Amino acid sequence: MTDAVGSIDKPDAEDEAAESKRKARKGGKRGKKGPFGRLALFYRQIIAELRKVVWPTRSQLTTYTTVVIVFVVIMIGLVTVIDYGFSHAVKYIFG
Repeated sequence: MTDAVGSIDKPDAEDEAAESKRKARKGGKRGKKGPFGRLALFYRQIIAELRKVVWPTRSQLTTYTTVVIVFVVIMIGLVTVIDYGFSHAVKYIFG
C-alpha cells in the first residue's frame, strides 16, 4: 500500500486469499440441511415472529372494525354524490 495523497488502497495478497476462502464456503448451517430441514426452520421462524406480535384486544378490534366500516360508508357516500353530480353535469352539457 502507498501513502500518497489520492491513491487507492489495494488489499494485500493475504487479504485476497482469505476473502476467496470465505467465498468458497457455502451456506453454513443452511447449506448442511436438506429441503425439509430448511422448511422446518422456515416455519419455526414464522412461529417465533408471530409470538413477537402484539395482538389487539377484543375492544380494540371492535373499535378498529367500526372505524373502518364508518370510513368505507362515508367514502361510498362521497363517491355516490360525486358520480350523481357528474352524471347530471354530463346530461346538462350534452343534452
